Amino acid sequence: MTGKMQTADILEETGFFQKLNESTLKELASGACVCTYERGEVLYRAKEEVRHIYFQLSGKSTLYNMTHNGSRKIIFILGKGELLNDHVLNEHKTSLFCETIEKSRILKIPAPSFLKAMEKDFALTRRVISVQEKKIWRLGHQLKNTMGSIYLERKLAAKLWKLARDFGKAGDRGIEIDIQMSVTFLADLLGAPRETTSRVCKNLTEHGLITMEKKRIYITDADRMACFYKTGRYEEG
Repeated sequence: MTGKMQTADILEETGFFQKLNESTLKELASGACVCTYERGEVLYRAKEEVRHIYFQLSGKSTLYNMTHNGSRKIIFILGKGELLNDHVLNEHKTSLFCETIEKSRILKIPAPSFLKAMEKDFALTRRVISVQEKKIWRLGHQLKNTMGSIYLERKLAAKLWKLARDFGKAGDRGIEIDIQMSVTFLADLLGAPRETTSRVCKNLTEHGLITMEKKRIYITDADRMACFYKTGRYEEG
């Protein structure tokens, strides 16, 4: 379902566009639209030329790649307000896949008009650079955690701790991560076999760091989880 934008107001839903020039917002809004996607729909694929710049208005999406053995490796999980493109200038074809993991509203802006607005308004260009620098910083931390100096338990603990920080809801059972995550999804997140991931989840559960129920994960003690992924020690609660 697609709706044509009437004003620039909806751009400010993302936060990304707040305090930009009014003329920039109007220019972007003139060609933009909001689309609703169901869970599991692909916005763009690797090795394609992406014709739109996408922003997440509601719901969540993943950026992932395919490994040589045909399995997924999730790079990012992105929520409200996030820029979903791995490439913006489109001087090269995209290197990742982007797929919704729950029903989502997506802001689509034609790439040529977005680039034209970047040329006119350095504040917009600066926002794009800032967002992409943040992604590079996060990638650097991911690479650091894949060099063999961290066990899979600690690697998963670090990822779950961050997801709890970004998408967590505090409750009686701890911090609930507001994402449906099966063992297969967690395996894609780790880049590990499903059977191995299942054992890792069991270890974290047995040590009281997480509980799992119907594809929902609860961080029972965020401080203990942080201590474990940083030091490898299971501190007693």
